[in-house]
Amino acid sequence: MATLDIRDLHVSVQTEDGAKEILRGVDLTVRSGETHAIMGPNGSGKSTLAYSVAGHPKYQVTSGSVTLDGVDVLDMTVDERARAGLFLAMQYPVEVPGVSVSNFLRTAKTAIDGEAPKLRTWIKDVNTALDKMSMDRDFAQRNVNEGFSGGEKKRNEIMQLELLNPRFAILDETDSGLDIDALRVVSEGVNRFSAQGDRGVLLITHYTRILRYITPDYVHVFVAGRIAEQGGAELAERLEAEGYDRYVRAGSGAVAVGEPASS
Repeated sequence: MATLDIRDLHVSVQTEDGAKEILRGVDLTVRSGETHAIMGPNGSGKSTLAYSVAGHPKYQVTSGSVTLDGVDVLDMTVDERARAGLFLAMQYPVEVPGVSVSNFLRTAKTAIDGEAPKLRTWIKDVNTALDKMSMDRDFAQRNVNEGFSGGEKKRNEIMQLELLNPRFAILDETDSGLDIDALRVVSEGVNRFSAQGDRGVLLITHYTRILRYITPDYVHVFVAGRIAEQGGAELAERLEAEGYDRYVRAGSGAVAVGEPASS
């Protein structure tokens, strides 16, 4: 069983007025076979957590730790984190002009595995993944995300997840901008990934609609850079009914309640 362990994580970003602290002591443990949902209002630090774990240079970890099976993740370069088994599906996938989807993914797969997949097998795998995501096979030859709709970009992210098959997937608002059909297809892709039994998912979202398709084992409410409350899937339903107002009213002094933010 693999474990992604985040302990007392503090993260800042540089602004014109100096360093601004975004994460203020996050404790979270995700084990293989578990799906964790992080929910919270805009500006609460959810995406900062995702990008900090992935290694985005904009975010400075000032204290705390992130380990993967006891190995220090923060001491790894971004590509080393990917090879160790971390995957980030971005909220706003970027365009990569001049690089086809198939070549982009084959290069990534080669970097992670240490050897290039056989071309004939790779083409078959890519076509199968495209079929599962209800995408035309022509997408394999198009430039990465160039001219893609918002839904196509998100489907492409989950297709990458399927082909690269990491140990832990961090999905940053993968449901944003999706219509009903795309939401279902994307959710099915995430469920196929987690159904392997030895994969962990950290799903960041504002809304409960994706949780109608993906049932989390744990739900964490993120407010003011901390986990303010946590529970099971029933907590998401309560948030749907009540919203985040009572957490926001607590302001920047929000602290974790109940059990420690781990499982």
